[in-house]
Amino acid sequence: MPEKLLYELSVEGRRGVPMPSSDVPAADTLPGSLARTEDAPLPEVSENEAVRHFVRLSTMNHHVDKGFYPLGSCTMKYNPKVNESIVAMKEFADVHPFAPTRMVQGAIRVMVELNEALKEISGFAACSLQPPAGASGELTGLMMMKKYHADRGDSGRYRVIIPDSAHGTNPATIAFAGCEVVEIPSKEDGTLDPEAIRDAVDERLVGLMVTNPNTLGIFESNIRQVADIVHEAGGLMYMDGANLNALLGITTPDALGFDVMHINLHKTFSTPHGGGGPGSGPVCCTEALEPFLPTPIAAKRGDSYLLDWDRPKSIGKMHGFYGNFGMHVRALTYIWSNGKNGLEDVSKLAILNANYVRAMLQDDYELPRADRCLHEVVFSADRQAANGVKALDIAKRLLDFGMHAPTVYFPLIVHEAMMIEPTETESKETLDEFIAAMKQIAKEAIETPERLHEAPTTTPVRRLDEAAAARNPNVRFTKA
Repeated sequence: MPEKLLYELSVEGRRGVPMPSSDVPAADTLPGSLARTEDAPLPEVSENEAVRHFVRLSTMNHHVDKGFYPLGSCTMKYNPKVNESIVAMKEFADVHPFAPTRMVQGAIRVMVELNEALKEISGFAACSLQPPAGASGELTGLMMMKKYHADRGDSGRYRVIIPDSAHGTNPATIAFAGCEVVEIPSKEDGTLDPEAIRDAVDERLVGLMVTNPNTLGIFESNIRQVADIVHEAGGLMYMDGANLNALLGITTPDALGFDVMHINLHKTFSTPHGGGGPGSGPVCCTEALEPFLPTPIAAKRGDSYLLDWDRPKSIGKMHGFYGNFGMHVRALTYIWSNGKNGLEDVSKLAILNANYVRAMLQDDYELPRADRCLHEVVFSADRQAANGVKALDIAKRLLDFGMHAPTVYFPLIVHEAMMIEPTETESKETLDEFIAAMKQIAKEAIETPERLHEAPTTTPVRRLDEAAAARNPNVRFTKA
């Protein structure tokens, strides 16, 4: 028997908390059309019923604190609770965005320290914490690139090159910024084709946007050659920082030839991710692009910390106030907790975990590109498709094992793609459970494919018409 929802538990007159009489005078200026004439139709339940309802909902949802979440490219790593303890300190949690800088020196110092850490990690000369997410960081970087060219009197540039393996936000960002998308095909091994790029560059080039390692989890071994081609044409190199997990302490984007990048704090540096909550996408850049960073920039002058607004060439603000400050505190906590050597271990373990999954599953699922990967691995469900089982069926069946599905159908250049990123925070035991589940699913695809078509069967909600749900969402409870 299904458990009742909160509204269905409602009993007229029941209260969870006794409320005192209001001592606020009734307003007599509210227009009659706006005044409520009857009580709001809220559930009338006891406190323990309300608590049990929300705890029950939390157990129905899958989240990174509940189970394995191998969502490729989105990097759903564990969020250390020390981060939450630090950011909940009243010195951070109670900071008001309108407070004068002399009263929030500690908060600005946190931003300065995070700026310095991200500069060292990326190898770049400057950083802004303004952008509130990765896509906003992309737009920030592209606007900076455009303003850099315009500042040099080179305003005829409007084309941006991306590979066919690019993140979906890349072409959207380019179009939103008023530029033209130039997509080039990858080589057979899934990496950039320098000759195709050479053919695409001209005097209209703003630059090239690419992820490295790319969305196949493969390192772009020709990246310095590509950077030389782009720079010789007067363009700039933009790195989508979604996959920074593979580079920490090993190399830097600056050393690879990039000029600007965004860093997803909610991917690489363990801040919460998903559910529509705040992310953070700081942008780091070379000295040549530093004047165009968004304002304000957290800085230190002598013994004081300040927000630098005196930046005449800046592209302006990208977010209210200082950016998503809570994420800055969490990310700096993570960086300081790990230290330089620890961050290098983060990447090495992420790479080791992904290659362990690759090696253990390559006999069960098709591996379309390369024999090695970095922090994530992309399989194809083409073998299973021969029995009518698609990547979506495999993803849905995995939910029955208490694990979240990997990213499916991306990158687009892999048919029936399944993109798996185990991250560094998962143990070998967890990976072995995932591998065992995937092997069982591969066996079921041969012996009982109809079982996969019906999955999931153990979740609170069965398989949905996802296209209809996205186009016509029903998020309002209506009592039958």
